[in-house]
Amino acid sequence: MLQTMRSRKAERKPLSFSTTMRNPNRIVSFLNCLLPYENQILTHEVIMKVIHNAIKEKLYTPVIVNRTPALSYILKSEEEKYSDKQIEFIIEMSPQKHKEAGFEYGWNSRFDTIFKLPMEFGFVKYAMDEPIKISATGHMLIDALNEEEPNEEKIQKVFLNSMMKYQSNNPYRKNANSNVPLILLLQVLKMLKEDTQENGAGVFRQELSLFICWPDNNAEALYNKIKQIRSKAGYSYSDEYMYEICLKLLGASDEQRNRFKLSQICGEAVDEYIRKMRTTGIISLRGNGRFIDYNEWEIDKINYILEKYSEYKIFESKEDYFKYIGTVDPIVISMESAIPADTTDLRKSALQRFATEYSKETIYMELHKVCSKTASTDYMLKLLPGPVRLEFLTSIAMVQNFENLDVTPNYAIDDEGLPTNTASGGKADIVCFDKEYQSLVEVTLMCGRQDQVNNEIVPIRRHLLEEKRNQQKTFSVFVAPTIHEDTKQIAEWYKYKDNLDIVTYAVDEFVEKIKEGDKISNLLG
Repeated sequence: MLQTMRSRKAERKPLSFSTTMRNPNRIVSFLNCLLPYENQILTHEVIMKVIHNAIKEKLYTPVIVNRTPALSYILKSEEEKYSDKQIEFIIEMSPQKHKEAGFEYGWNSRFDTIFKLPMEFGFVKYAMDEPIKISATGHMLIDALNEEEPNEEKIQKVFLNSMMKYQSNNPYRKNANSNVPLILLLQVLKMLKEDTQENGAGVFRQELSLFICWPDNNAEALYNKIKQIRSKAGYSYSDEYMYEICLKLLGASDEQRNRFKLSQICGEAVDEYIRKMRTTGIISLRGNGRFIDYNEWEIDKINYILEKYSEYKIFESKEDYFKYIGTVDPIVISMESAIPADTTDLRKSALQRFATEYSKETIYMELHKVCSKTASTDYMLKLLPGPVRLEFLTSIAMVQNFENLDVTPNYAIDDEGLPTNTASGGKADIVCFDKEYQSLVEVTLMCGRQDQVNNEIVPIRRHLLEEKRNQQKTFSVFVAPTIHEDTKQIAEWYKYKDNLDIVTYAVDEFVEKIKEGDKISNLLG
């Protein structure tokens, strides 16, 4: 009876993940704001304390901040913090014109908007006048973020644990479409890879609109639909062509056709779908982002997930769903990736490929975009988190501009050689060699004094001291959107104190400097 009642209320809708939580670390940071209130009853007072913390940590920024010069200055400064009085002013001047079911109009509803996706992913459970619960997976995420350096591998595994259970028609969604998106994707990928008529590249980007609108968990029917489209139109068809197919899958009425926008079904929702699938670490991009596929280094995890989770229970109860999705599967969390012991050659060959395929001017433009927090429109680059993208783009720029330079980035990669996470602690972001010099290149999106000096310049000094024991002709390059004045002074102090060359460049200065000559030693002068 419950299933029948729920089906009547639900309608078919495209799968849509909140774009307010594109970065997994952003979800974890918000959970951190909620942690002090775990097990407390959720009231308006508690909500306002959480909102206060989120604004204080600059995770949530109402419009009034950018319209008020003094507040805007604090927002952009990584040292400056809002006072409690300023936060009260921000909240008072930012009435939220927003209403969510079960929450009062205003800030209470804004709270629900912020935490709705983490709740769907099983990290937290809340309702007005009920205790706030953080699951085992939620605590794992918080612990991973709060390690000395954020444990990106652990965060990735927790998201895999969640996505392999996440249901499109979970009790928090009124959606008649019923499947587990990740399982459906893996099953179709498996069929395509076993099909000798296909080229093994995976699912075409435009075909992902089908997954977003697919009504059930019938992977074979979806595979056949893809085959049918490929036989008729290949890989060259308009968004409008796929949009019409998707509207039929949704059984869209005239009213729904106006509500289900082409830009959503064939654009925004696809990008966000890829981002969420990529958070698991088991999905790779192929063909410069035109296809998505298995990460072959994760095949053991993929086989385990398909074996254990292809059959699943559909939950009516929010409590039961929370217990299911928020529980840790110790096997998938503990499984190791089959990453080769040395991925240097793959990393470098992929880097060379992209250095050839992208023009220098495109890379300069993308560097400026990522450092100014301007959205990229590139199919592949826009799917890479900002810090990862900065390391990747800087590596490409070094290859493109310096002759006879061996460039070895240390970011983590997938089986395609594309970066997945930033370089781990203890290693330089990028190591470069030529006949004259060894250089260590460090990049960051952080612009504040504390972050640049304590998190970057101090470790750079340590790396340089170690390297000079083996290679006297070595120096470091530090690149950021802007360079804090104290960062420059500390770098100069280390030159005087330890005879270490640490050159600092704002990104636009760096771009102009690498245009001047074809040797990395030019960065020294």
